[in-house]
Amino acid sequence: MDGTTETGAAGYKRVMLKISGEALMGDQGFGLHPPTVERIAREVQSVHETGVEICMVIGGGNIFRGLQGSAQGMERTTADYMGMLATVMNALAMQGALESLGLHTRVISAIPMDQVCEPYIRRRAVRHLEKKRVVIFAAGTGNPYFTTDTAATLRASEMSCEAIFKGTKVDGVYDKDPMAHDDAVRYDRISYDDVLSKHLKVMDASAIALARENGLPIVVFSLDEPGGFRGVLAGTATHTRVG
Repeated sequence: MDGTTETGAAGYKRVMLKISGEALMGDQGFGLHPPTVERIAREVQSVHETGVEICMVIGGGNIFRGLQGSAQGMERTTADYMGMLATVMNALAMQGALESLGLHTRVISAIPMDQVCEPYIRRRAVRHLEKKRVVIFAAGTGNPYFTTDTAATLRASEMSCEAIFKGTKVDGVYDKDPMAHDDAVRYDRISYDDVLSKHLKVMDASAIALARENGLPIVVFSLDEPGGFRGVLAGTATHTRVG
């Protein structure tokens, strides 16, 4: 995948961008920070302009996290469904930001809610991507007990994406938390098996296993770095490649 081609940055034709709901909070402790949503939308726009087809999955942790609700005594299935609804809210916010920049966008939900977004139909989603629309998959897999990491890996596999790009607050995968340890070492490349055996917090184990089974690389980079998404696709920004 070296060199830029007509298919897009660094030769990628179609990619999945996975970001957490917390990435939309900015410096706030909760909810949506519109300037941050707009900044991320501009990152997506800059990559879209190169010809890459983009689909996205956004977490819901800035609004509600199912595991936290469950830990506080809420029934797990109910808590997870509430978390799925939070992802729909984030997807709609991102859709608004992208369309304000002139990008045609579709939100597709694993839980039918026809008045606000489309239901998930694989062939329709693929057609949207072929028409150069940004597709945001919401409501996870539509099932409790599965994270949005797993949903992103599942949808990326179904859409025949060439890689998953996971935007985080750090510029790759480290052997320990770089926020807490000054001597943390970043990996340039690491295997799926090493991620699982070392219990590194890249994605949950189900997502890593699914990516491994489908030969789907995971590229971890900093979403806080201006131009980071486009830079990592071109191979110029700091990142870690899992695969």
